[in-house]
Amino acid sequence: MKSPMPLLLSVLDDLGTMCHTSTIRDEQTLAERVEHEGLSFLTITLPQFGKDFEKSLDLGAVGSNQFAGFRRTGGLPRFLRGFLCHVFDSSTGKLLSEPSTVHIWAVRQLTLMFAKIDLMCTDARRDAAIGGYIECEQEVRDADARLDPDRIRRFNRVGTLLWAPLLSAVDELVFSVGGETRQLGRLIPKHGPGKTADRLRGNGKWRQREWTDRLEQVFPSGEHLVPNFRYHSHISELHFLEPGAERPVRVVTVPKTLKAPRIIAQEPACMQFVQQALLGALRRAVEADDFARQLIGWDEQMPNQRLAQEGSRNGTLATLDLSEASDRVSNQHVRNLLRNHSSLAGVVDASRSRKADVPGHGVIRLAKFASMGSALTFPLEAMVFATVIFMALERGLSSPLSQRTIRSYAGQVRVYGDDIIVPVDCVGAVIAELEAFGFRVNASKSFWSGSFRESCGKEYYAGEDVSIVRQRTVLPTSQRDVREIVSTVSFRNQLYFAGMWKTARHLDMLLERIIPLPVVLQTSPVLGRHSFLGYNAERDCSKLHRPLVKGFVARSVIPDSFLDGPDALLKCLSKAERGNPSEVLETDSKSAGKLRRALSWLLPESTEKHLERSGRPRVVGMTLGWHTAT
Repeated sequence: MKSPMPLLLSVLDDLGTMCHTSTIRDEQTLAERVEHEGLSFLTITLPQFGKDFEKSLDLGAVGSNQFAGFRRTGGLPRFLRGFLCHVFDSSTGKLLSEPSTVHIWAVRQLTLMFAKIDLMCTDARRDAAIGGYIECEQEVRDADARLDPDRIRRFNRVGTLLWAPLLSAVDELVFSVGGETRQLGRLIPKHGPGKTADRLRGNGKWRQREWTDRLEQVFPSGEHLVPNFRYHSHISELHFLEPGAERPVRVVTVPKTLKAPRIIAQEPACMQFVQQALLGALRRAVEADDFARQLIGWDEQMPNQRLAQEGSRNGTLATLDLSEASDRVSNQHVRNLLRNHSSLAGVVDASRSRKADVPGHGVIRLAKFASMGSALTFPLEAMVFATVIFMALERGLSSPLSQRTIRSYAGQVRVYGDDIIVPVDCVGAVIAELEAFGFRVNASKSFWSGSFRESCGKEYYAGEDVSIVRQRTVLPTSQRDVREIVSTVSFRNQLYFAGMWKTARHLDMLLERIIPLPVVLQTSPVLGRHSFLGYNAERDCSKLHRPLVKGFVARSVIPDSFLDGPDALLKCLSKAERGNPSEVLETDSKSAGKLRRALSWLLPESTEKHLERSGRPRVVGMTLGWHTAT
């Protein structure tokens, strides 16, 4: 692996120039620490410095327990002192009345740049994360047992106020499946591109031959696993599993940081198939509900980011982050949420996996609703979190909530996954209520006291964007490192627009030893340099008269996955019904644009060869040629 030190020192030099700060001693510290501690200093120790810096901004002073492992002089660490003294008082460590946002950004850029590089952590850290998963499961059981019955009653009442119209609409849709209203609105299941517990990939998922007795009772296979009743005999090929024989989810780890991996659970294909149908119904219901659309989301991060910026500017809104959010949502929470909607509750319960195969621990029974990997995790956890938040708001108001009161919080409360926005004056009550339900607020990533806010990948201080550029992969060494080349080119261009031009030039020289790097616009498909000065054309296209450059274009290869017979017909019909192209054609049959969009729904995965190739790309390559620079 190529040493990251030249890149790190180049970034430090750029930041010193931009902030008019000497970095000679900081360079010495970095060189010595990296030599003795290795990559862990950049990916674990430095990011912890950055997190302590953020928390100091929130608290208004540098605490005595912060910046562990770094020597101090006065109230500040010696490392990056030239930057820190423009943010905190050098003798007392207290936040200045007007701290420099440029210096705040610079400290964060240097310390957090390597925090999320895509590398596998050590086996010991991976085993510790798996052990934490098992501990979390027991804590969910304990939290269920401790939950006060009065809190459960309040949860049910507030949940009804918030979600009754939305959940009733989905419940009616679920109830209509197979009935007379089927053509007016039905659940259309589908398969995603990810891995499954039964190791089916690509089009092989449409040849699934496992179904559960629980699913059969509420989501009949004869209605959803064959194109029509002409193929009903194919149902005899299904293997129906009793509850005790159901396939468990596969718990696996994927890279997150070198400190700890991310734990996800791969669902069986039959469960994911039905979960996707419910996800689509919930998504449409939220989009149709004006208030719900403002309150929760799992597709668009911008609303949370805008509210975080507002909170950093005027101090009225707090940003909270939950630890192990998905794994701490109990199945009992979801059952209480859906208790008045029997049809929906029945399908949700039937499509929930009850057991997990955990490496080193065998198969365990789950108390949590689902881990990351279930299509229903994000929407249902968002609804649960929002319900608990409004319980806390009600307690603060000392009077029962009404619809009018609830809607008055539009634009002040929002939940996106485990990223939560709430009014600052309710933070204490919200945290207490969340913890009473067994959730854990991540104190190091939650902000409400100062002017720093973070949500959904964007950070702000006093309304100013102080978001940073992160390196996601190691640096490439040859043309075989396609993924690393694509990531580094993107990293270079982000650094350029952030004003770190020396570092951008450093990466230019590194990349130009591997591939040609022409100057192109951001809209060009070519892997090249972006510039404020536009593009440099190398020649013109003789046919289309477009400016051309010679460079590499990244390409992905979809794996071979042949599908034919009734399974192929089912896939095509499912995609067509989800898109409902006939409705588009009837609306305006003369519109060529609408016609193309309508027909595109008939082609799953937007490719004519979807019955020959399917799934996530396994091979990423590059092709060299003449392509447009614009």
